[in-house]
Amino acid sequence: MDTTALLSVKNLSVYFSSEGTSTQVLHNISFDINPNEILGVVGESGSGKSVTSLAIMGLLPTNISNSTGEILYDHNSLLDVDDKTLQSIRGNEIAMIFQEPMSSLNPSMKCGKQVIEILLQHTNLSKSEAKKETLFLFEKVKLPDTARAYDSYPHQLSGGQKQRIMIAMAIACKPKLLIADEPTTALDVTVQKEIISLLKELQKEYKMSILFISHDLSLVSEIADKVLVVYQGKMVEYGVTSQIFNDPQKEYTKALIYARPSLDVRFKNLPTIQDYLNDQKKDREVVTKIQREEHHKELYSNPPLLEVKNVEKSFFSKAGLFGKKEFKAVDNVSFKLYEGETLGLVGESGCGKSTLGNTILQLDKANSGEILYKGQDITKISSSEIRNLRKEIQLIFQDPFASLNPRLTIGNAIMEPMKAHNLYANNKERKEKTIHLLERVGLDRAYFNRYPHEFSGGQRQRIGIARTIALQPKLIICDESVSALDISVQAQVLNLLNELKEKFGFTYIFISHDLAVVKYMSDQLLVMNNGKIEERGDADLIYEDPKMEYTKKLINAIPKGI
Repeated sequence: MDTTALLSVKNLSVYFSSEGTSTQVLHNISFDINPNEILGVVGESGSGKSVTSLAIMGLLPTNISNSTGEILYDHNSLLDVDDKTLQSIRGNEIAMIFQEPMSSLNPSMKCGKQVIEILLQHTNLSKSEAKKETLFLFEKVKLPDTARAYDSYPHQLSGGQKQRIMIAMAIACKPKLLIADEPTTALDVTVQKEIISLLKELQKEYKMSILFISHDLSLVSEIADKVLVVYQGKMVEYGVTSQIFNDPQKEYTKALIYARPSLDVRFKNLPTIQDYLNDQKKDREVVTKIQREEHHKELYSNPPLLEVKNVEKSFFSKAGLFGKKEFKAVDNVSFKLYEGETLGLVGESGCGKSTLGNTILQLDKANSGEILYKGQDITKISSSEIRNLRKEIQLIFQDPFASLNPRLTIGNAIMEPMKAHNLYANNKERKEKTIHLLERVGLDRAYFNRYPHEFSGGQRQRIGIARTIALQPKLIICDESVSALDISVQAQVLNLLNELKEKFGFTYIFISHDLAVVKYMSDQLLVMNNGKIEERGDADLIYEDPKMEYTKKLINAIPKGI
């Protein structure tokens, strides 16, 4: 153990109990965090990153978990202290920023009150002093309008603003150690860059130590002094950041680095961790510029499958006593989409990407303009015709767990749309088709009778894809469908989407705030900003030579890593 360490974790093991059986989820994890130091913890989902942080905070459920080993904070054992002592340390000396700010903030309390509550609990400030300090903290975390943020409920703020509120809460008592658990996972690259810069600034100013948990290697390499790589609850590698990234010693670390998507080369298939572990010398097939040009020549020689002409979509909110305030979410947007094409749609949160997708799906009605699908203006069709259209135009959601009924087995969830559209003669045929679809997306036929909660994020996303392709649609809108997945699982899902596109002739609109992913998937790219198309063209050409400042800003915000 390092005697100078602020936090020293030694041989930490965690066991979970269920129905009389005990499962070990962490195996002898050891690391030190020194004062004023940032330790990055990387690994795939389920590797034990969050369990480690919850064990340090004393937040694991005591009725079903058991921890052994040592967690020494400032030479005091956190595993042995009583609840009262732990409560005085938690939030005061060790604070935590959680992955999902929307579920971590109280939806029924204004944001300012939530920060004041922490200050009143852990400091001797009066209510008026706590309010002043909260507004000062909101300035520190660079919230654009501190007074508005103070009086807003969480749902009234953007994802980036909510994450800043969480950071303000975490640093309110000037903790010595800040645990940041995937603090930027679902944020735009530009907001992500701002949050990372903000954390580094605050760390220097307050001389905090940070335990930074992420599955994004490039991000960790930009912020951390040291890195701990974990896999299946075990330590794989631990050392100085530059050494881990430039000269990794373990095969798994090499595989993680190998699986990062290339920003310069277009591979036929994205690399995965398993590719590397199974066959280190595997050659990756590259799609050449000439192959791409020939493919595009063929694609664009046919009439468009979908044509969007001057589409506008506005939302109205009450503005004072008189009238309504108009917000143009989609502003005079036009483009063509060809059969077999993947059209990338990229931009920051609130730029109108999802609203445009919903308008094409007829979930939101356009205020003006035309949407021609196979030559027919679908903005003017009847509700029964829209129902038939649903079979042809499908959606893969961002959050597969929220889009699956927790009470339905996944087999029944996939069969449900088949029944709704009277596909196949009977349930026996539908079941056979469903099992075939499960196998097609890389899942076992035995999963037919399992429920959504029994699957990982990547598996649930595959189930969502199987459910979408069950109707054999022509056009699939993928709305942020891989944004919350690890790079390796993300690569598997993207490879699967491309494979299915080739086999079934699908056409995709691929919506994402991740420009690197969109670039890989897309033939053409649309960059959206404030409801308008900012830039359009070949995905590779836009990335190589962006014309608009906004596009340059998006590209520059992508973490490049070491």
